[in-house]
Amino acid sequence: MKKIIFILSLVFLSTNVFANDAKINEFTDWLFKNGHTQYVKEVDICKEYKKYSKEWYDSHCEGIINPFSQQVSYPKGKMEIISNLDINFYKYGEIPWGSKPNRDTALYYLYRGQEVESVNDRAGSIKSDNPYKFEISLRAEDDKTLKEVRKAMNKTSMLSYLLYEDGKITIDEITPKDRFGILYDNNTVHTSASVGKSLVSYVTGHAICEGYISSIDHKLNDWELLENTLFYDQKLIDLLNMAAGHHQYADFNIKTGGLYPSNGNKNTIAFHMKDGVFKNSKKSNSKYQYTNLISSIVINYVWHKSDGNFQDLLDKVFKEKAKIENDVWFEKNNNETIRRENQNNKIKKEYEVRDEDGPIRYSVQATRYDYLRIAKAMLDDWQNDTCVGKYLKTIHERRIPKNNKWKDDNSLDLNSRSYAGHFHTNFSGISSKKRNVMGMSGYGGQSIMIDFDLGRIVVINSIHTDYNWKKIAHSVIKEGK
Repeated sequence: MKKIIFILSLVFLSTNVFANDAKINEFTDWLFKNGHTQYVKEVDICKEYKKYSKEWYDSHCEGIINPFSQQVSYPKGKMEIISNLDINFYKYGEIPWGSKPNRDTALYYLYRGQEVESVNDRAGSIKSDNPYKFEISLRAEDDKTLKEVRKAMNKTSMLSYLLYEDGKITIDEITPKDRFGILYDNNTVHTSASVGKSLVSYVTGHAICEGYISSIDHKLNDWELLENTLFYDQKLIDLLNMAAGHHQYADFNIKTGGLYPSNGNKNTIAFHMKDGVFKNSKKSNSKYQYTNLISSIVINYVWHKSDGNFQDLLDKVFKEKAKIENDVWFEKNNNETIRRENQNNKIKKEYEVRDEDGPIRYSVQATRYDYLRIAKAMLDDWQNDTCVGKYLKTIHERRIPKNNKWKDDNSLDLNSRSYAGHFHTNFSGISSKKRNVMGMSGYGGQSIMIDFDLGRIVVINSIHTDYNWKKIAHSVIKEGK
């Protein structure tokens, strides 16, 4: 009975008593309630806090005066539960590029990411009635690549690694329980981040093949949301290639001058076009400028053009063709997310979110095997020369140079030198004239590479980009080992 009373009275506090991160309390609570007691500890909070600190006073460790007797009573053994994880807290709630988080920090930010994504609405497909079953023929235990993958799986923030070749899965590795397995398994939906941009393009190819859009050269002059902006009357391919002449108004994010969130995912397309910097915007010369907002414009344009059949379109892509085993969806802004994400917005703090205003975001949520199923569907389209396969070949032919100032051979997007309709192409040592290889890259180390000629696919999910991408992705696609 004493143990039951103790559990019911627990209060969960921060791992680091000086940390200012609201989610750590929720995480500690989750760890305790789900039985992961190895990550929490019981402490006397009045001894844990520095004497006379704000936290010490807030916990009444200085004692409480009885108003009637004027006597001071001091808490005895004020026992509470905190996390015992060694967590470094980062600004903006994300692990910065180039940092090397320890296991505990990566575990915490994986939890944070799952919590954030769960509040959004969705536009997607439920699992297939007949999900695709992969053949499996695993490489030998002494295989060089397998050893490297296992090393990364136990030393870095990697969650999952899948290699598909010769029609079979030949490497299949997932994070163990003592690293990130308490939060990630075969049925865990994980963010695609900017990998979702490529999936936007794949859905767009289906919209063209279904007759909703005439071609990649279709002009965007039939959507009132784009009127009086630089995007109106532009060719679809210019947006797919991130070359819409928009660099005056946006780089990776939108140049808002601090008036509202610069992340294009924080508002609807209607807001950006009617209230944001793109209102009355003018096109500059067309050149590659990777920008988050462009992909959200494209997927919402597909929704607009599908004439009420967007759900059918998604089902044809994910449910019927890829034959997904779990639900797959694009995230959508809703009234709640707009309020949360626009607290300091100097134009509109909140507004009603409607489907016709373009709330769909490019980021996709899917499980590790379903990412491979979708990539395999792309491979099948290409090799079978279907209508969508012809679309993929066409955007590959219409690729444009990135002309990036930066190069990083351990990063998919910074290793490639060309961009093809929301896919990265022309990787170092892999000529696009001789090999048809396209890649997808997203924040946190999400990476998919497809060799359309040799039928080889690598799919990686991760919390952070701290693994050797060149060795276990690029080299495997290039050399097969």
